[in-house]
Amino acid sequence: MEAVAKLKNVPSSPRKMRLLADLVRGKRVDHALNILKVQSRYGADQLYKLVRSAVANWEEKNPEGRPEEMGLYIKTIQVDGGRMLKRLQPAPQGRAHRIRKRSNHITLVVDSKVAVEVEEADVNNESESAN
Repeated sequence: MEAVAKLKNVPSSPRKMRLLADLVRGKRVDHALNILKVQSRYGADQLYKLVRSAVANWEEKNPEGRPEEMGLYIKTIQVDGGRMLKRLQPAPQGRAHRIRKRSNHITLVVDSKVAVEVEEADVNNESESAN
């Protein structure tokens, strides 16, 4: 069973956050947390908290299973553009340059490998019994 965690309006550009998201996409949760803990980039600490929140959401949905035993992994992570603050920067000769302060929205889904394997086995058994 999967669990979702969302983080909105992170004050970092989506392009920079996608670099961090690519590092942890498809990895086991404990491995992803170790990667994010040692990263010095700006958004690593926000992404670290988001992964921990997704694990807590999974634990709330599955009180009988432990994340270490169930093989939790990051199923999907998606970084979308958020709101953009537009500011003006004074420029020479009375002009003004527009500064766009970007933000992003992150959606993270974690799932357990054990549950995925059980579901695949059930589907295979159903298809064999139908034949």
